Amino acid sequence: MWRAPSRADKFRDPVDDFSPDDQVDDPTSYVSAPAARKRVRVVEGRVAEVVREARDAVTLVLELEEPPEYQAGQFLTLDPHQFHDLEDLTAYLEDAKGRREPPRAYSLSSSPLEPCVAITVKEERYKRGSTPYPPLLSPYLVRRAARGQRVRVVGFTGAYVLPRDVEAKTDHLVHIVAGSGSVPNYAILKYALAVHPRLRQSFVYSNRTWEDVIFREGLAGLKARFPGRLHLLHALTREEGAGRHGPWVRQGRVGPELLREAIPDPSSCLVYACGPAVGSAERARARERGEMPAPRFLEGVKEALLELGVPPGRVRTEAYG
Repeated sequence: MWRAPSRADKFRDPVDDFSPDDQVDDPTSYVSAPAARKRVRVVEGRVAEVVREARDAVTLVLELEEPPEYQAGQFLTLDPHQFHDLEDLTAYLEDAKGRREPPRAYSLSSSPLEPCVAITVKEERYKRGSTPYPPLLSPYLVRRAARGQRVRVVGFTGAYVLPRDVEAKTDHLVHIVAGSGSVPNYAILKYALAVHPRLRQSFVYSNRTWEDVIFREGLAGLKARFPGRLHLLHALTREEGAGRHGPWVRQGRVGPELLREAIPDPSSCLVYACGPAVGSAERARARERGEMPAPRFLEGVKEALLELGVPPGRVRTEAYG
């Protein structure tokens, strides 16, 4: 029977057992081949720790009753009906919408090398005039999830993962993310640092302000430990004097100029980009007005990558609305 890891194990750095020069004979051995073919299943567990990552984001470390099998970059889902404190709001939203509230998907911020599964949740906010209904699950998880709380998850799935032969495809992995789009890429970053020592990685991360940066300390720690393999760039869109936070912090949006600094080899890199994109509701509203929807983060990144000469076939994206 699988046993939950000890408290000391839960928070061990996932790359502690690897040095920058370590060589893994078979990187795919760290991801069970049948895992991708296994049926999605329900797993019971509990919240082992709640870690504040930013003012509106937390990492929930989950201790599950069965050994998890997943790949870095995948996600799990949580059904809001399991939380007693949300019963009234859930019922109200179902009455207002005329349908059952679906499960919510949350990317895993842990990698398969870590002893516990973790998800990182950013709180959604109700915006009058643009948000039709108040968000249901993320405010509860960010504000009220508690250590020891029982949870039931459904996992694990998602195609936003590294190819098994990634080192045959590239020697430079580029992450371009915004806000909570950093979550699956953070898992991929940690996993690749440990398992793919021949890969260089660039992590380009856009946020409004320095206080909004999720995994700020974790990213800085990885940069310090792997200076030759990790190039870190922060872009702050709504903070003056961003450079005071460090030489790798820039003011402004992610565009061709910043990406050119991160991608000296546009024809051979492999890009994983995750962040806000134009959703179906935005497209529908734009059509009603006879307009094109305004591009968001991912649309801008795709255009900038084309300008730099990155082949579209070397770009993987994951979007949220």
